[in-house]
Amino acid sequence: MESVNRATLLITCPEKPGIISTVTNFLSEHKANIIDIDQYTTDPQAGIFFMRIEFNVGNHTLEKLEEDLHVLAKDYTMDWSLSSNKKRKRMAIFATKADHCLLELIWRWKTNEIPVEIPLVISNHEDLKEIVESYGIPYYHIPLTKGTKEDAERKAMELLEEKVDFIVLARYMQILSPNFISKYPNKIINIHHSFLPAFIGANPYVRAFNRGVKLIGATAHYVTNDLDEGPIIEQDVQRINHQYTADDLKVAGRHVERSVLAQAVSWHVEDKVLVHGNKTIVFQ
Repeated sequence: MESVNRATLLITCPEKPGIISTVTNFLSEHKANIIDIDQYTTDPQAGIFFMRIEFNVGNHTLEKLEEDLHVLAKDYTMDWSLSSNKKRKRMAIFATKADHCLLELIWRWKTNEIPVEIPLVISNHEDLKEIVESYGIPYYHIPLTKGTKEDAERKAMELLEEKVDFIVLARYMQILSPNFISKYPNKIINIHHSFLPAFIGANPYVRAFNRGVKLIGATAHYVTNDLDEGPIIEQDVQRINHQYTADDLKVAGRHVERSVLAQAVSWHVEDKVLVHGNKTIVFQ
């Protein structure tokens, strides 16, 4: 059972002897009981060090711990984040007409498999309005054309402002502007219906069919200004054969997309993902 006083600390810093003992002693001094610890370094001599620590601690101690972390971080040039399970992350979902990824997230939210709040769903179509609102989730329809893209994004940002911690593109088949992406760095998760880097862009299943592939897959990644080239969080594949039509590929692909996106979102919510350049370190 999840502790009501559990927190997670993520650290990224230059490799330096004694980091692990320094951090664990620091937590011990703040009456923290470490539950799980994991670390990775790109090079033991001169690399970048990554650490994830999950621990139980009292409320008062957590406030003091966070305050003192600023001092510790200066000594080791640390980038760090501290989160408490008492504050659920707020997840906005962007969708179009396809419902499989959207519903997978809602079902897992409903059963508490993904412990988040969903303050709103935004879509450029009204197709999913009824089913989303049946779960008590606000649904906002923002029509989008080539000529209204800038205005549509402005309306979306107004709706999101101070209401969400991250965004999931659940088969939202629109390209976000650099201005929008810059407001949520490494906080926009997209599902691409292909095993990247293969078949970047639109209609990957048709191109996969024409290529005669024997595996299809899906990729969940953070969104950057480079289309479908952001840091990859999770991927999976399904074996197929010559009997599959292009439509068969789409059906099989939907199952992979749903599970890959849900897993990526879960890891993000659980603070198990650290971004390093265009790669991710995922603590499992």
